[in-house]
Amino acid sequence: MSLQGRGVLITGANQGLGKAIAKACVWEGAHVFLCARNRDLLESTAAELSASASPGQLVLSEAADVSQPDDVSRLVESAVTTLPSLYGLVNNAGIYGPIGPTEEVDWQQWRQTIEINLMGTVLMCRAILPVFRRNPGGKIVNLSGGGATAPLPRFSAYAASKAAVVRFTETLAEETSGTGIDVNAMAPGALNTKMLDQVLAAGPGQAGEVIYAHCVKQKEQGGAPVERAAELCAFLLSSRSDGISGRLISAVWDPWENLPEHCAELKASDVYTLRRIVPKDRGWDW
Repeated sequence: MSLQGRGVLITGANQGLGKAIAKACVWEGAHVFLCARNRDLLESTAAELSASASPGQLVLSEAADVSQPDDVSRLVESAVTTLPSLYGLVNNAGIYGPIGPTEEVDWQQWRQTIEINLMGTVLMCRAILPVFRRNPGGKIVNLSGGGATAPLPRFSAYAASKAAVVRFTETLAEETSGTGIDVNAMAPGALNTKMLDQVLAAGPGQAGEVIYAHCVKQKEQGGAPVERAAELCAFLLSSRSDGISGRLISAVWDPWENLPEHCAELKASDVYTLRRIVPKDRGWDW
């Protein structure tokens, strides 16, 4: 029960990874406040999670669009007034956006992807930081993705937004240093969720032969376990991760359970961050 009594606000929480994160938080004893745009599915998810909650444990929900400032203000105010405490934020809401060559995809869809994935994350952080500064302390987990650390052709809006989320995470961690607020990004791994189905539906013509073939294989093999990402998120929301901030951590590849033992080393290094590679890093003298 590592989140016993803590209130956690989770966006994009009505299905897929967001739902798994909410389930893990409930299992760890948190009060959860769920947000998504689809009201019916959101209420169904909240009812399902309430059935597994302990007596007195709150599972609340409210439909909202994180790309809309008024929705975000209303959402955070509701969470503050209805939860016993608000100590965690998970920015999971996100979309792939348009699939195809950058010069051919719909511009409004490209822009909407940035508005939801990046601006939605920033808006939620802006709204909740005053709450965490008053606590004092809090935990923010921002969702990264495969596009953050490597080029992702034909998914330019998604890749650009997720890379920006990681650098925003690093920047916000510096701004909140010493306040008891930890801000991290999480790479959940290649999950078999609705977003994968979107790529398969687009086909190799839009998504590209290489990525499409990879997604077909992932679908057949099952992908990364969504529960593993949810466990990492619960870890980052708990006191076990105190002092770990400004990092991009992979649920699948990184030994995150052992990170508390290396907290001092992490703070003094650029491990798990986005950095520019220069010739000397590769042993070249030019």
